[in-house]
Amino acid sequence: MSVLRQMAEYLYIKKKDPNAPDSQWMRYMHGINRISIFMFLIGLLILAVKLIRR
Repeated sequence: MSVLRQMAEYLYIKKKDPNAPDSQWMRYMHGINRISIFMFLIGLLILAVKLIRR
């Protein structure tokens, strides 16, 4: 699976693959990854706003 497809699934842009393995620990891992991607994007947004205001 490509990295861009996985990120699209994390950000709810693309539907999940129905054939992908699904377990409790996999859902936890994907949840943590989703949170970290959102925090990273928010950080980039804050940095962009600070640079634009300069």
